[in-house]
Formats: sequence, structure tokens, C-alpha cells
Amino acid sequence: MSVELPFAPVDQIIRRNAGDLRVSAGAAEALARRVQEHGATLAEDAAERATADGRKTLMAADFGVEQVVDREDLTLPVAPVDRIARLHIDDRYRVGMDARIALADILEDYADNVASAAATLAHHADRRTIQAEDIETYFALFE
Repeated sequence: MSVELPFAPVDQIIRRNAGDLRVSAGAAEALARRVQEHGATLAEDAAERATADGRKTLMAADFGVEQVVDREDLTLPVAPVDRIARLHIDDRYRVGMDARIALADILEDYADNVASAAATLAHHADRRTIQAEDIETYFALFE
């Protein structure tokens, strides 16, 4: 599976949680893949909720979001998040702009949580760099 999400914003999210640690390119790639998988799964669930309501357009409420943040407040770009949302859903669905922004916000929070834990794991391993193994260890421990 190709990764729709650019690594640079994911790297930026890891760095804001890294403190004085460095971030490997592998860590950004590993987290981008995990964020993409999570986003596609959330979109599948949202599509089921939209279908149950008789709609073909996904809305922020389908992602459990009542208040949508400003697009400018996000680190993750909305266009790749839109492509992520469409990975596993039928072409008959549309993804509303509020839904794209809501999903980007959810995925950014998700990435922040993983990045924070990965930084803790790197510190625990007495390394100065967050690596892909820290991202994968997080998922091995908590999923």
C-alpha cells in the first residue's frame, strides 16, 4: 500500500513531541503508515453511519465530531487526508469538507499520542533518536 500522507507533516508532529530527541525518517514513515491505516478504518465506520442515515456524504458527525477546528490550526494537510478517507470506501461516497477537517484533527491527535509514547520509549532505551522501532513498539504494547 502506498502512503498518501506526506512524511514532512508527520515528522513535524513527532518533533513537537520529541523534546531534545532527533527523529529518524523511518519513524516518520512508520507513523504515516499507521495514521493512514487508522484514518481509512475510521472512514469505513463513518461511511456505515452515513449509510444508516440514508446519506452518501460523510460529515463530521459521522466521525463523532461536534465542533470542527479551523483548518489553519492543523499540521496534517487536508487533501491527503481526503485521499486516506477514500481508500476503503465505495466511490459513491463523498467526503464533506467538515468531515475532512474533522478526520485530519482526529488523525493529528492520534499521531500526537503515538509520537509522545515513542519519545518516552526512545528515552527509556537511552537513545537520542526516535526510530521506527519506537513507533512499532508502541503498537505492539497498546493495540
